[in-house]
Amino acid sequence: MTAALQRFVNVRREEIPALLASAAFFFCVLSALMVIRPAREALGMRSGLDTVRWLFVGTAVVTLAVNPVFGYLVSRFRRISFIAATYIFFGTSLLGFWALLSFAPEAAGEISGRVFYVWFSVFNLFSTMVFWALMVDRFSLEQSKRLFGVIAVGGTLGAIFGPWFAWTYVEVVGTENLILVAVGFLGLAVGAAALVAHLQPESLTEIDPDDPEAPPVVKEEEIIGGSAWEGFRAVVRSPYLLGICFFVLIMAIMATFIYFTRLQVVAAMTEEMDQQTGLFAQIDFWTQVTTLALQLFLTGHIMKRLGVAVALVLLPVTVALGFIGLAITGTFAALILLEASYRAVQRGLTRPARETLFTVVGREDKYKSKAVVDTLVYRTGDVVGAWTEGLLGRLGGGIIALSALVLPLAAAWAVLGVWLAREQGKRAKAAETPPAR
Repeated sequence: MTAALQRFVNVRREEIPALLASAAFFFCVLSALMVIRPAREALGMRSGLDTVRWLFVGTAVVTLAVNPVFGYLVSRFRRISFIAATYIFFGTSLLGFWALLSFAPEAAGEISGRVFYVWFSVFNLFSTMVFWALMVDRFSLEQSKRLFGVIAVGGTLGAIFGPWFAWTYVEVVGTENLILVAVGFLGLAVGAAALVAHLQPESLTEIDPDDPEAPPVVKEEEIIGGSAWEGFRAVVRSPYLLGICFFVLIMAIMATFIYFTRLQVVAAMTEEMDQQTGLFAQIDFWTQVTTLALQLFLTGHIMKRLGVAVALVLLPVTVALGFIGLAITGTFAALILLEASYRAVQRGLTRPARETLFTVVGREDKYKSKAVVDTLVYRTGDVVGAWTEGLLGRLGGGIIALSALVLPLAAAWAVLGVWLAREQGKRAKAAETPPAR
Protein backbone atom coordinates (compact mmCIF):
# COMPACT_ATOMS: atom_id res chain seq x y z
CA MET A 1 0.00 0.00 0.00
CA THR A 2 2.85 2.36 0.88
CA ALA A 3 4.59 1.66 -2.42
CA ALA A 4 1.38 2.23 -4.37
CA LEU A 5 0.74 5.56 -2.65
CA GLN A 6 4.29 6.73 -3.25
CA ARG A 7 4.10 5.75 -6.91
CA PHE A 8 0.74 7.25 -7.83
CA VAL A 9 0.20 10.20 -5.52
CA ASN A 10 3.69 11.67 -4.95
CA VAL A 11 3.74 11.17 -1.18
CA ARG A 12 6.66 10.43 1.14
CA ARG A 13 6.60 7.51 3.54
CA GLU A 14 6.55 9.66 6.70
CA GLU A 15 3.59 11.68 5.37
CA ILE A 16 1.29 8.71 4.79
CA PRO A 17 -0.33 8.52 8.29
CA ALA A 18 -1.28 12.22 8.29
CA LEU A 19 -2.39 11.96 4.66
CA LEU A 20 -4.73 9.05 5.36
CA ALA A 21 -6.11 10.70 8.51
CA SER A 22 -6.80 13.92 6.56
CA ALA A 23 -8.52 12.01 3.77
CA ALA A 24 -10.64 10.14 6.34
CA PHE A 25 -11.53 13.47 7.99
CA PHE A 26 -12.75 14.87 4.66
CA PHE A 27 -14.61 11.63 3.89
CA CYS A 28 -16.60 11.99 7.12
CA VAL A 29 -17.39 15.66 6.47
CA LEU A 30 -18.61 15.10 2.90
CA SER A 31 -20.53 11.95 3.84
CA ALA A 32 -22.40 13.94 6.49
CA LEU A 33 -23.19 16.66 3.96
CA MET A 34 -24.16 14.54 0.99
CA VAL A 35 -26.32 12.01 2.83
CA ILE A 36 -28.83 14.77 3.62
CA ARG A 37 -28.35 16.97 0.55
CA PRO A 38 -31.21 15.32 -1.43
CA ALA A 39 -33.62 16.43 1.31
CA ARG A 40 -32.32 20.01 0.97
CA GLU A 41 -32.86 20.03 -2.80
CA ALA A 42 -36.36 18.55 -2.55
CA LEU A 43 -37.48 20.98 0.15
CA GLY A 44 -35.99 24.01 -1.62
CA MET A 45 -37.68 23.30 -4.97
CA ARG A 46 -41.18 22.96 -3.52
CA SER A 47 -41.95 26.65 -4.04
CA GLY A 48 -40.18 27.25 -7.37
CA LEU A 49 -36.92 28.78 -8.62
CA ASP A 50 -37.72 32.31 -7.47
CA THR A 51 -38.05 31.03 -3.92
CA VAL A 52 -34.64 29.35 -4.23
CA ARG A 53 -33.16 32.70 -5.27
CA TRP A 54 -34.59 34.31 -2.12
CA LEU A 55 -33.23 31.43 -0.08
CA PHE A 56 -29.78 32.31 -1.44
CA VAL A 57 -30.28 35.81 -0.02
CA GLY A 58 -31.33 34.36 3.33
CA THR A 59 -28.24 32.16 3.37
CA ALA A 60 -25.97 35.16 2.77
CA VAL A 61 -27.61 37.08 5.63
CA VAL A 62 -27.26 34.17 8.05
CA THR A 63 -23.65 33.65 6.99
CA LEU A 64 -22.92 37.31 7.72
CA ALA A 65 -24.42 36.90 11.19
CA VAL A 66 -22.51 33.69 11.94
CA ASN A 67 -19.06 34.92 10.83
CA PRO A 68 -18.38 37.10 13.93
CA VAL A 69 -19.38 34.18 16.15
CA PHE A 70 -16.86 31.95 14.41
CA GLY A 71 -14.25 34.71 14.66
CA TYR A 72 -14.88 34.91 18.40
CA LEU A 73 -14.34 31.14 18.76
CA VAL A 74 -11.08 31.40 16.82
CA SER A 75 -9.93 34.28 19.04
CA ARG A 76 -10.73 32.66 22.40
CA PHE A 77 -10.23 28.91 22.05
CA ARG A 78 -7.56 26.44 20.97
CA ARG A 79 -7.74 25.39 17.34
CA ILE A 80 -8.95 21.85 17.95
CA SER A 81 -11.48 23.18 20.45
CA PHE A 82 -13.22 25.55 18.03
CA ILE A 83 -13.02 22.99 15.21
CA ALA A 84 -14.78 20.47 17.45
CA ALA A 85 -17.24 23.14 18.62
CA THR A 86 -18.18 23.93 15.01
CA TYR A 87 -19.05 20.33 14.17
CA ILE A 88 -20.77 19.71 17.51
CA PHE A 89 -22.94 22.80 16.97
CA PHE A 90 -24.07 21.63 13.54
CA GLY A 91 -24.57 18.09 14.82
CA THR A 92 -26.75 19.36 17.66
CA SER A 93 -28.86 21.48 15.32
CA LEU A 94 -29.25 18.45 13.06
CA LEU A 95 -30.70 16.57 16.01
CA GLY A 96 -33.26 19.37 16.33
CA PHE A 97 -34.39 18.87 12.72
CA TRP A 98 -34.49 15.10 13.29
CA ALA A 99 -36.73 15.57 16.34
CA LEU A 100 -39.05 17.82 14.31
CA LEU A 101 -39.39 15.29 11.49
CA SER A 102 -39.74 12.33 13.87
CA PHE A 103 -42.11 13.65 16.54
CA ALA A 104 -43.95 16.49 14.77
CA PRO A 105 -43.97 15.65 11.04
CA GLU A 106 -47.09 17.74 10.50
CA ALA A 107 -45.06 20.83 11.48
CA ALA A 108 -42.48 20.17 8.76
CA GLY A 109 -44.08 22.35 6.10
CA GLU A 110 -42.75 24.88 3.59
CA ILE A 111 -41.44 27.28 6.25
CA SER A 112 -39.39 24.63 8.05
CA GLY A 113 -38.21 23.38 4.65
CA ARG A 114 -36.88 26.84 3.80
CA VAL A 115 -35.20 27.09 7.19
CA PHE A 116 -33.53 23.73 6.56
CA TYR A 117 -32.38 24.86 3.09
CA VAL A 118 -30.68 27.96 4.51
CA TRP A 119 -29.25 26.07 7.46
CA PHE A 120 -27.81 23.33 5.24
CA SER A 121 -26.19 25.91 2.95
CA VAL A 122 -24.45 27.54 5.92
CA PHE A 123 -23.49 24.11 7.29
CA ASN A 124 -22.05 23.16 3.91
CA LEU A 125 -19.73 26.16 3.76
CA PHE A 126 -18.54 26.21 7.37
CA SER A 127 -17.92 22.47 7.60
CA THR A 128 -15.67 22.39 4.53
CA MET A 129 -14.03 25.72 5.42
CA VAL A 130 -13.01 24.45 8.87
CA PHE A 131 -11.58 21.30 7.30
CA TRP A 132 -9.42 23.19 4.80
CA ALA A 133 -8.36 25.72 7.45
CA LEU A 134 -6.85 22.88 9.46
CA MET A 135 -5.16 21.50 6.34
CA VAL A 136 -3.44 24.78 5.41
CA ASP A 137 -2.42 25.17 9.06
CA ARG A 138 -0.76 21.73 9.16
CA PHE A 139 0.84 21.29 5.74
CA SER A 140 3.53 23.45 4.15
CA LEU A 141 3.23 25.04 0.71
CA GLU A 142 5.41 22.34 -0.85
CA GLN A 143 3.35 19.59 0.80
CA SER A 144 0.07 21.20 -0.19
CA LYS A 145 0.99 21.10 -3.88
CA ARG A 146 1.60 17.36 -3.67
CA LEU A 147 -0.96 16.22 -1.12
CA PHE A 148 -4.06 18.42 -1.19
CA GLY A 149 -5.37 16.79 -4.35
CA VAL A 150 -4.99 13.38 -2.74
CA ILE A 151 -6.66 14.54 0.46
CA ALA A 152 -9.55 15.84 -1.64
CA VAL A 153 -10.07 12.26 -2.88
CA GLY A 154 -11.36 11.44 0.60
CA GLY A 155 -14.01 14.12 0.18
CA THR A 156 -14.98 12.83 -3.26
CA LEU A 157 -15.41 9.31 -1.88
CA GLY A 158 -17.64 10.79 0.83
CA ALA A 159 -19.58 12.70 -1.83
CA ILE A 160 -20.16 9.38 -3.59
CA PHE A 161 -20.94 7.38 -0.45
CA GLY A 162 -23.46 9.86 1.00
CA PRO A 163 -25.90 9.91 -1.95
CA TRP A 164 -25.44 6.17 -2.49
CA PHE A 165 -26.38 5.46 1.13
CA ALA A 166 -29.39 7.80 0.99
CA TRP A 167 -30.62 6.33 -2.30
CA THR A 168 -30.13 2.72 -1.17
CA TYR A 169 -31.42 2.86 2.39
CA VAL A 170 -33.87 5.76 2.57
CA GLU A 171 -36.86 3.41 2.31
CA VAL A 172 -35.39 1.21 5.04
CA VAL A 173 -34.39 3.82 7.63
CA GLY A 174 -36.60 6.76 6.58
CA THR A 175 -35.63 10.26 5.52
CA GLU A 176 -35.53 11.61 9.07
CA ASN A 177 -33.07 8.91 10.21
CA LEU A 178 -30.63 9.87 7.48
CA ILE A 179 -30.04 12.91 9.67
CA LEU A 180 -28.79 10.62 12.44
CA VAL A 181 -26.33 9.11 9.97
CA ALA A 182 -25.02 12.60 9.24
CA VAL A 183 -24.67 13.30 12.97
CA GLY A 184 -22.65 10.11 13.37
CA PHE A 185 -20.26 11.13 10.60
CA LEU A 186 -19.80 14.56 12.19
CA GLY A 187 -18.78 12.81 15.42
CA LEU A 188 -16.24 10.76 13.48
CA ALA A 189 -15.00 13.96 11.82
CA VAL A 190 -14.17 15.45 15.23
CA GLY A 191 -12.10 12.38 16.10
CA ALA A 192 -10.34 12.47 12.73
CA ALA A 193 -9.49 16.16 13.20
CA ALA A 194 -7.82 15.39 16.53
CA LEU A 195 -5.86 12.58 14.88
CA VAL A 196 -4.64 14.91 12.11
CA ALA A 197 -3.52 17.44 14.72
CA HIS A 198 -1.57 14.70 16.51
CA LEU A 199 0.06 13.25 13.38
CA GLN A 200 0.81 16.57 11.66
CA PRO A 201 1.43 19.01 14.56
CA GLU A 202 2.89 21.95 12.63
CA SER A 203 3.34 23.06 9.03
CA LEU A 204 6.38 25.20 9.91
CA THR A 205 8.77 22.25 9.79
CA GLU A 206 11.69 24.10 8.18
CA ILE A 207 12.21 26.64 10.99
CA ASP A 208 15.55 26.33 12.76
CA PRO A 209 14.86 26.35 16.52
CA ASP A 210 18.43 27.56 17.17
CA ASP A 211 17.97 30.65 15.01
CA PRO A 212 17.13 33.59 17.33
CA GLU A 213 15.64 35.55 14.42
CA ALA A 214 13.33 32.75 13.31
CA PRO A 215 9.61 33.42 13.81
CA PRO A 216 8.13 31.71 16.87
CA VAL A 217 6.33 28.41 16.39
CA VAL A 218 2.80 28.57 17.74
CA LYS A 219 2.05 25.58 19.94
CA GLU A 220 -1.20 23.68 19.59
CA GLU A 221 -2.37 24.56 23.08
CA GLU A 222 -1.88 28.30 22.49
CA ILE A 223 -4.82 30.51 21.50
CA ILE A 224 -4.70 32.52 18.28
CA GLY A 225 -6.17 35.59 19.97
CA GLY A 226 -7.14 38.89 18.38
CA SER A 227 -10.57 40.31 17.60
CA ALA A 228 -13.50 38.41 16.16
CA TRP A 229 -13.64 41.05 13.39
CA GLU A 230 -9.95 40.77 12.52
CA GLY A 231 -10.69 38.60 9.49
CA PHE A 232 -12.71 41.41 7.84
CA ARG A 233 -10.00 43.97 8.57
CA ALA A 234 -7.23 41.74 7.24
CA VAL A 235 -9.09 41.14 3.96
CA VAL A 236 -9.64 44.86 3.40
CA ARG A 237 -5.99 45.72 4.15
CA SER A 238 -4.38 43.01 2.02
CA PRO A 239 -4.43 43.16 -1.81
CA TYR A 240 -3.50 39.46 -1.81
CA LEU A 241 -6.49 38.47 0.33
CA LEU A 242 -8.73 40.79 -1.68
CA GLY A 243 -7.55 39.02 -4.81
CA ILE A 244 -8.54 35.68 -3.29
CA CYS A 245 -11.93 37.20 -2.41
CA PHE A 246 -12.62 38.25 -6.00
CA PHE A 247 -11.42 34.88 -7.31
CA VAL A 248 -13.87 33.08 -5.01
CA LEU A 249 -16.63 35.60 -5.79
CA ILE A 250 -16.39 34.92 -9.54
CA MET A 251 -16.20 31.17 -8.90
CA ALA A 252 -19.39 31.30 -6.83
CA ILE A 253 -21.18 33.32 -9.53
CA MET A 254 -20.17 30.78 -12.18
CA ALA A 255 -21.24 27.85 -10.01
CA THR A 256 -24.65 29.48 -9.48
CA PHE A 257 -25.07 30.04 -13.23
CA ILE A 258 -24.44 26.32 -13.77
CA TYR A 259 -26.73 25.36 -10.87
CA PHE A 260 -29.77 27.24 -12.21
CA THR A 261 -29.05 26.20 -15.79
CA ARG A 262 -29.10 22.61 -14.55
CA LEU A 263 -32.45 23.10 -12.81
CA GLN A 264 -34.01 24.73 -15.86
CA VAL A 265 -32.76 22.17 -18.38
CA VAL A 266 -33.96 19.23 -16.29
CA ALA A 267 -37.30 20.95 -15.56
CA ALA A 268 -37.80 21.51 -19.30
CA MET A 269 -37.15 17.84 -20.05
CA THR A 270 -39.74 16.45 -17.63
CA GLU A 271 -42.07 17.47 -14.81
CA GLU A 272 -42.22 13.98 -13.30
CA MET A 273 -40.29 13.91 -10.02
CA ASP A 274 -38.84 10.41 -10.37
CA GLN A 275 -37.56 11.17 -13.88
CA GLN A 276 -36.01 14.42 -12.66
CA THR A 277 -34.32 12.53 -9.85
CA GLY A 278 -32.89 10.08 -12.37
CA LEU A 279 -31.54 12.89 -14.54
CA PHE A 280 -29.91 14.59 -11.56
CA ALA A 281 -28.44 11.23 -10.56
CA GLN A 282 -26.86 10.83 -14.01
CA ILE A 283 -25.20 14.22 -13.69
CA ASP A 284 -23.95 13.52 -10.18
CA PHE A 285 -22.66 10.05 -11.07
CA TRP A 286 -20.53 11.13 -14.01
CA THR A 287 -19.37 14.20 -12.13
CA GLN A 288 -18.08 12.20 -9.17
CA VAL A 289 -16.44 9.54 -11.33
CA THR A 290 -14.63 12.19 -13.39
CA THR A 291 -13.60 14.06 -10.25
CA LEU A 292 -12.23 10.93 -8.60
CA ALA A 293 -10.15 9.98 -11.64
CA LEU A 294 -8.72 13.50 -11.88
CA GLN A 295 -7.86 13.63 -8.19
CA LEU A 296 -6.24 10.21 -8.08
CA PHE A 297 -3.97 10.53 -11.07
CA LEU A 298 -3.46 14.17 -12.05
CA THR A 299 -3.97 16.79 -9.35
CA GLY A 300 -0.80 16.39 -7.33
CA HIS A 301 1.35 16.11 -10.44
CA ILE A 302 -0.23 19.11 -12.16
CA MET A 303 0.29 21.44 -9.18
CA LYS A 304 3.78 20.10 -8.52
CA ARG A 305 5.05 20.18 -12.11
CA LEU A 306 2.97 22.88 -13.84
CA GLY A 307 2.33 25.13 -10.86
CA VAL A 308 -0.58 26.67 -9.04
CA ALA A 309 -1.24 29.16 -11.85
CA VAL A 310 -2.16 26.39 -14.31
CA ALA A 311 -4.42 24.72 -11.74
CA LEU A 312 -6.23 28.02 -11.09
CA VAL A 313 -6.62 28.97 -14.76
CA LEU A 314 -8.00 25.60 -15.88
CA LEU A 315 -11.37 26.25 -14.22
CA PRO A 316 -12.13 29.55 -16.04
CA VAL A 317 -11.12 27.89 -19.32
CA THR A 318 -13.36 24.89 -18.56
CA VAL A 319 -16.36 27.10 -17.77
CA ALA A 320 -15.90 29.22 -20.90
CA LEU A 321 -15.65 26.21 -23.19
CA GLY A 322 -18.55 24.48 -21.45
CA PHE A 323 -20.93 27.40 -21.89
CA ILE A 324 -19.89 27.80 -25.52
CA GLY A 325 -20.77 24.15 -26.11
CA LEU A 326 -24.07 24.48 -24.26
CA ALA A 327 -25.01 27.62 -26.18
CA ILE A 328 -24.27 25.93 -29.51
CA THR A 329 -25.98 22.59 -28.89
CA GLY A 330 -28.42 23.18 -26.01
CA THR A 331 -28.47 19.43 -25.30
CA PHE A 332 -28.63 17.46 -22.07
CA ALA A 333 -25.32 15.82 -22.98
CA ALA A 334 -23.68 19.25 -23.17
CA LEU A 335 -25.10 20.08 -19.74
CA ILE A 336 -23.67 16.85 -18.28
CA LEU A 337 -20.29 17.61 -19.86
CA LEU A 338 -20.32 21.18 -18.51
CA GLU A 339 -21.26 20.23 -14.96
CA ALA A 340 -19.05 17.14 -14.79
CA SER A 341 -16.00 18.97 -16.14
CA TYR A 342 -16.64 22.00 -13.92
CA ARG A 343 -16.98 20.00 -10.72
CA ALA A 344 -14.09 17.70 -11.60
CA VAL A 345 -11.69 20.58 -12.23
CA GLN A 346 -13.04 22.66 -9.33
CA ARG A 347 -12.80 19.87 -6.76
CA GLY A 348 -9.83 18.02 -8.21
CA LEU A 349 -7.59 20.96 -9.12
CA THR A 350 -8.86 24.43 -8.33
CA ARG A 351 -9.97 23.84 -4.73
CA PRO A 352 -6.66 22.26 -3.68
CA ALA A 353 -4.76 24.97 -5.58
CA ARG A 354 -6.86 27.71 -4.00
CA GLU A 355 -6.19 26.30 -0.55
CA THR A 356 -2.44 26.48 -1.16
CA LEU A 357 -2.84 30.27 -1.47
CA PHE A 358 -3.46 30.36 2.31
CA THR A 359 -0.27 28.47 3.16
CA VAL A 360 1.74 31.70 2.81
CA VAL A 361 -0.39 33.85 5.17
CA GLY A 362 -0.31 34.08 8.95
CA ARG A 363 -2.04 31.56 11.20
CA GLU A 364 -4.74 34.06 12.20
CA ASP A 365 -5.60 34.70 8.54
CA LYS A 366 -5.73 30.96 7.87
CA TYR A 367 -8.77 30.80 10.13
CA LYS A 368 -10.35 34.25 10.39
CA SER A 369 -9.79 35.70 6.91
CA LYS A 370 -10.38 32.32 5.35
CA ALA A 371 -13.75 32.16 7.09
CA VAL A 372 -14.71 35.49 5.49
CA VAL A 373 -13.61 34.33 2.03
CA ASP A 374 -15.08 30.84 2.14
CA THR A 375 -18.43 31.77 3.67
CA LEU A 376 -19.50 35.41 3.31
CA VAL A 377 -17.79 36.09 -0.03
CA TYR A 378 -18.93 32.77 -1.47
CA ARG A 379 -22.53 33.34 -0.44
CA THR A 380 -22.43 36.87 -1.87
CA GLY A 381 -21.40 35.33 -5.17
CA ASP A 382 -24.34 32.93 -4.90
CA VAL A 383 -26.77 35.83 -4.52
CA VAL A 384 -25.25 37.85 -7.36
CA GLY A 385 -25.24 34.82 -9.65
CA ALA A 386 -28.80 33.76 -8.80
CA TRP A 387 -30.37 37.14 -9.41
CA THR A 388 -28.24 37.92 -12.48
CA GLU A 389 -29.34 34.64 -14.06
CA GLY A 390 -32.94 35.37 -13.08
CA LEU A 391 -32.77 38.87 -14.60
CA LEU A 392 -31.38 37.54 -17.88
CA GLY A 393 -34.16 34.96 -17.95
CA ARG A 394 -36.85 37.60 -17.47
CA LEU A 395 -35.33 39.66 -20.30
CA GLY A 396 -35.59 36.62 -22.56
CA GLY A 397 -31.83 36.27 -23.01
CA GLY A 398 -31.58 32.58 -22.21
CA ILE A 399 -28.39 30.56 -22.46
CA ILE A 400 -27.00 32.72 -25.28
CA ALA A 401 -27.04 35.88 -23.17
CA LEU A 402 -25.69 34.00 -20.17
CA SER A 403 -22.79 32.66 -22.25
CA ALA A 404 -22.02 36.16 -23.53
CA LEU A 405 -21.67 37.28 -19.91
CA VAL A 406 -19.65 34.24 -18.87
CA LEU A 407 -16.86 34.64 -21.44
CA PRO A 408 -15.43 38.05 -20.40
CA LEU A 409 -15.96 37.16 -16.74
CA ALA A 410 -13.98 33.93 -17.24
CA ALA A 411 -11.15 35.90 -18.90
CA ALA A 412 -10.88 38.25 -15.92
CA TRP A 413 -11.06 35.25 -13.60
CA ALA A 414 -8.14 33.56 -15.36
CA VAL A 415 -5.98 36.70 -15.21
CA LEU A 416 -6.69 37.00 -11.50
CA GLY A 417 -5.66 33.36 -10.99
CA VAL A 418 -2.29 33.98 -12.65
CA TRP A 419 -1.70 37.06 -10.48
CA LEU A 420 -2.54 35.20 -7.28
CA ALA A 421 -0.16 32.37 -8.17
CA ARG A 422 2.66 34.86 -8.78
CA GLU A 423 1.97 36.69 -5.53
CA GLN A 424 1.98 33.37 -3.69
CA GLY A 425 5.37 32.57 -5.18
CA LYS A 426 6.76 35.94 -4.07
CA ARG A 427 5.49 35.45 -0.53
CA ALA A 428 6.87 31.93 -0.36
CA LYS A 429 10.29 33.09 -1.60
CA ALA A 430 10.33 35.97 0.89
CA ALA A 431 9.54 33.56 3.73
CA GLU A 432 12.41 31.29 2.70
CA THR A 433 14.96 34.10 2.44
CA PRO A 434 16.86 34.53 5.72
CA PRO A 435 16.93 38.07 7.11
CA ALA A 436 20.12 40.08 6.70
CA ARG A 437 22.36 40.02 9.76
